[in-house]
Amino acid sequence: MAAADHPQQQRIGGDRRSRTVPLSVLGARNKQGVALSTDPRAIAESLGTITPRREGDAWRKVTTVDIPEVGTAARTYGVEDVPVARGDSRTLRMVLTQTYVPVPGTTAQVVLISGASPVLDLAEAFHDIFDAVTSTFRFV
Repeated sequence: MAAADHPQQQRIGGDRRSRTVPLSVLGARNKQGVALSTDPRAIAESLGTITPRREGDAWRKVTTVDIPEVGTAARTYGVEDVPVARGDSRTLRMVLTQTYVPVPGTTAQVVLISGASPVLDLAEAFHDIFDAVTSTFRFV
């Protein structure tokens, strides 16, 4: 398992705060096997925003970002209710940033860089951290 797959612990004000930044390579096909676009703008258009109805509700914004030496990528960021496990109706509310990076030389794959933390009070700071980590991503 790569180091990026392990949750990291950090001390903040005496508390241990958890965050993860896993990387995944995804095939660009839907469940029916139909090819999906790996163009970041098309990916962004296909991802939905979540508008909170009241303070404290889950929310998500969708945008594109430029990653140095990589190019344009689609991104979602917000505070979302994430399923505990496939088939489980329980969720955890998490600070979540997901960046979809097209793999050069193919239209069949994207790299998904996800940043997540359960520390909702530090959502803005974690979004900044996840952006900073993602900005160091490179294909080698």
